[in-house]
Amino acid sequence: MVRRYFPWSAVLWRWIQAESATRRFNKHSKDHRPDLPQVVLGMAVTAEGVPARSWTFPGNTSDQVIIRTIRDDLAGWMLNRVVWVADRGFNSVANRAYLQQGGGHYVVAEKLRNASGEAREALARPGGCHTAAGNLEVKEVIVGDGERRQRFVVCHNPEAEERDRQVRANLVAYLETQIAGTDEWTRSKRDELAGRLRTTSALWRLVRRLADGRFRIDKAAIAREEKLDGTWLLRTSDDSLTPTDLALAYTQVLEVERGWRDMKGSLGLRPVFYHREDRIQSHVQLCWLALLLIRVIENTTGDTWRNVRHELDRMHLVTMETAEGRVAQRSATTPGQAEILAALEIAEPSRYLEVELPTPSA
Repeated sequence: MVRRYFPWSAVLWRWIQAESATRRFNKHSKDHRPDLPQVVLGMAVTAEGVPARSWTFPGNTSDQVIIRTIRDDLAGWMLNRVVWVADRGFNSVANRAYLQQGGGHYVVAEKLRNASGEAREALARPGGCHTAAGNLEVKEVIVGDGERRQRFVVCHNPEAEERDRQVRANLVAYLETQIAGTDEWTRSKRDELAGRLRTTSALWRLVRRLADGRFRIDKAAIAREEKLDGTWLLRTSDDSLTPTDLALAYTQVLEVERGWRDMKGSLGLRPVFYHREDRIQSHVQLCWLALLLIRVIENTTGDTWRNVRHELDRMHLVTMETAEGRVAQRSATTPGQAEILAALEIAEPSRYLEVELPTPSA
């Protein structure tokens, strides 16, 4: 349910819980509470992770409507060049055509499982990858000719490959414990287990059932999965960007994910306890403004908000009161605090905030 464009690098919408009498949606609740109202949020951020705008949609708004609304809203910003980067959830012929209106371009992820014919051809095309940046490897593939020409970029990350392999090994080990001894079960009891396994697609695609209903680890499925480890596939309409540019543009989704983590974690975006729609929108806007300040601070200081906050938290205000009077004095500025304030062009707070002398006797 995400996500993105370049140089504005991302548009991401996530389901969040919110209290609104007019915005109800009874599916896809990440809290497993379909009885609670839901809204859909959208956020646009720059390539540096700075949030540029946010949207609030009714909970039953489809992804297609969302991406078109955001595209139309940003069209009024008179951006010189926009390349929309979206995940596979938004990849459809209609959406790709809509994003190209007005000279725009797209970079969209393709499904690796149940892939389209063009995507399967791109993945099967022989040829080695070249290193793009760090350990990221890319390979450009052109499928078709003329008006039907499609440009793909195959991306591969060896570290992600190792992680995918380990995750699958854990899944297989778990499956073995689940199906152990099931050959002696009744057919109905095995059907119950199959129903539970079906709820997790990552598990179900690694198991197969024999004609009599018994379970086995699907070695052919494991072999197919191994070919996809650490790999993702991008489709683009932009011929001016290099495969490296396209791969790096798509990896900017990490900036979007980081923004949502900060919104929901540090800034307390969820849960929302309001009922009125205007108050829900105000809550979202305040969280968005707070995230904007955090990103400005991080980009200016070159440090994370967590480190900046912890350093500034060491500045204390101490009040001393004696028979000689009362004084409120802050602690001395540390070198780290002075560096942060200088980078943000903020003057140091007054050393003495309050001085109160005793009332002279008559």
